[in-house]
Amino acid sequence: MDISDGYTPGPLGKGRASVAEAGGGGTSGAGMSAANEGEGRGPIHPRLLAMMMAARYFGLDLDPNEFRNGPGETQPSAAALSAWAQSSGMWSRALRLRWRHLFTVGGNGPVILLFKDGSAGLLIGANPEQKVVLIRDPRAPEADPPVPVDEMRLNEVWGGDSVLLRAERSQAEADPPFTMRWLIGMVMKEKKHLVDLLIASFAISVLTILPPLLVMQVVDRVLAHHSYSTLLLISLILAVSVLYETLLGYARRLIILVVGVRTDAKLSLHVFNRLIRLPLDYFERHPAGETMYKVGQMNKVREFMTGKLMTTLLDMITLLVLLPLLFWLNATLAWIVLVCATLIMLIILAYLRPMRTIFAKVVGAETLKNAALGETIFGIKTVKSLALEPQRKALWDERTAEVGKWRMEMGRMSNWPQTLVTPIERFMWMGVILVGALLALTDTTGYMVGSLFAFMMLAQRVSQPLVGLARLIEDWEEVGASMGQAADVLNRPLEDAANGGLRPKFAGAVTFEDVTFTYSGTKLPALDRLSFSIPPGTMLGLVGRSGSGKSTATRLLQGINREYSGFIKIDGADMREINLRHLRSSFGVVLQENFLFRGSIRDNILAGRPGLTLEDAIRAARLAGAEEFIERMPNGYETYIEEGSPNLSGGQRQRLAIARALITDPRILILDEATSALDPESEALVNANLLRIARGRTMVIVSHRLSSLVNCDQIMVLDRGKLVDIGPHSALLERCAIYRTLWNQQNRHMQNEGTGHAAPAPTLLQGN
Repeated sequence: MDISDGYTPGPLGKGRASVAEAGGGGTSGAGMSAANEGEGRGPIHPRLLAMMMAARYFGLDLDPNEFRNGPGETQPSAAALSAWAQSSGMWSRALRLRWRHLFTVGGNGPVILLFKDGSAGLLIGANPEQKVVLIRDPRAPEADPPVPVDEMRLNEVWGGDSVLLRAERSQAEADPPFTMRWLIGMVMKEKKHLVDLLIASFAISVLTILPPLLVMQVVDRVLAHHSYSTLLLISLILAVSVLYETLLGYARRLIILVVGVRTDAKLSLHVFNRLIRLPLDYFERHPAGETMYKVGQMNKVREFMTGKLMTTLLDMITLLVLLPLLFWLNATLAWIVLVCATLIMLIILAYLRPMRTIFAKVVGAETLKNAALGETIFGIKTVKSLALEPQRKALWDERTAEVGKWRMEMGRMSNWPQTLVTPIERFMWMGVILVGALLALTDTTGYMVGSLFAFMMLAQRVSQPLVGLARLIEDWEEVGASMGQAADVLNRPLEDAANGGLRPKFAGAVTFEDVTFTYSGTKLPALDRLSFSIPPGTMLGLVGRSGSGKSTATRLLQGINREYSGFIKIDGADMREINLRHLRSSFGVVLQENFLFRGSIRDNILAGRPGLTLEDAIRAARLAGAEEFIERMPNGYETYIEEGSPNLSGGQRQRLAIARALITDPRILILDEATSALDPESEALVNANLLRIARGRTMVIVSHRLSSLVNCDQIMVLDRGKLVDIGPHSALLERCAIYRTLWNQQNRHMQNEGTGHAAPAPTLLQGN
């Protein structure tokens, strides 16, 4: 059906192809994550195209290869599109909008409208006077004007599914410091639930007053006058009061639970988001057990915020309601309760400073203990292979004893305020009874007994929050220390402090200009005024003695360390100006030791592009030389890999890592000692495929085995962080003494062939 100026329910505009013809309709998840036409994946899905056009409005490029559809979905959903934008460093929300919303949401950039037939349009403006909105077809030429659409015609093709897109918010707003103030602010965002909570708490406080007053009437009126009708009426009122208090109590606990669960979910997302964005340098310098322990302290903070703190503050509402009533009933007894509660609070406050000092010792000892545990677990292969169990057990015993020592000191210190508070708490109850009895004996009105009963019932409800407030201050110290432990990790500078930056399409030209870098804690530079340049498609080898700076150069190229002087450029763009996530997603990296995640072989290969298919995984495995051993596995590509990949050899793990790096079709591939763990057969297989792997991309290969670098276009020789020489293998053999020495050392067996003399046996075998 036409919608103004030739608009059809499929694409926006007259005479354009249908959604199915454009690559929509029945496109699969793999097809939807495809790149542009001409890359072998077909055209981009219209919904992805609309998102990409909207992102360009904010100066960002979305990569369609990074899109991942939801399970069981045949076309991109609003939630999947929003998640795609968020993972690319943008702010995005998937919403269901109505016609009236379209006149208010489009002021800060285009809004993506998802149509019922699988296509999409860009809302780029609205005209309230004419009651139309302006929509652009993402596949239309840029010169084409947008199509004006009224409410009736738009509702025929649009069900309300929409995606809002913005550039990422400022660092101050998106990543505030992790403090108690920020945490309280996050809880306060649950305004609707908190208002309901306050209303329920106030109602419960009012209902709390009723039973004691009714008991007072029973004692003073019913017993004195033997009035059964009054007793029946009071009983009915009391039953209704208890019923309402029970229902309100259930509702209040349920609201607290909802607020706690929502806060816990937000906190978990925030903590993991900050943790995963910490620089690699932090994880290299801090044991995993220490980090896990410190971050785990957030559970204590969250439980305190949504547990003791919230409950005590709500009880304070009861205190504000009941305390005036206590003074109305009997001022003398009310002062006894207040004085005792104040003394308890003063005693606890007096012990806060020494408790804080000892608790800091406990936290430090617990951190070291958990660091030892984490180190043992992560290094269990080394522990078992070298029979280090006794040494690790001795270390664990030592750390456990240290924790026990300081926990004992803390227990002794905390025992004193408890000892001093106990008699005051007892006097609070017994004093009220004794003084109340004395006042009742001297009372001439005859109504003191009922007031005493009512006061005793209310005093318990009043003293409980007063004592709880004192205990809360004591708990605050422990929570404050836990908050400090978590903040020590989470408030460190993030690796991608800015989500903006350039997102260019890389060709692979790499340039180092006078680059100098020194690791923290050392004086000698790892790289000293390094300068070189290679064009796209170059296979570059890095060689040199240990500590010459080979791996450091690749770390700088990946943006792991950014505190260097000089310039590193990729295709002429300064690397500091390139979005870090975009930079790394454009690289393929294979290390000497590679981690495989729990899951199938297929999942591990497709980790960088989960939207791709099994055929893509097979293609990458074949290129990496891993296909032959995968096919021999019991379940082929669905073979499950446990943590630590115990069912794979080192060479098999390495070939899977190479396949995983190749699945993204990176423009720059870094192999950092990637073949050093391979057996000769696997290494020969990978080396034979290197030329095929290198086709169309820049490769940087770090290797001690010079024989694997002879086919490189250029080989760069480093020594003590400085560039010694760069050139092809044959040229370096002639003119570079360091390279020639390394080559001769590794190929000495070739020189000994045919001499008839065996090489001398190693000293240990000779028995010397």
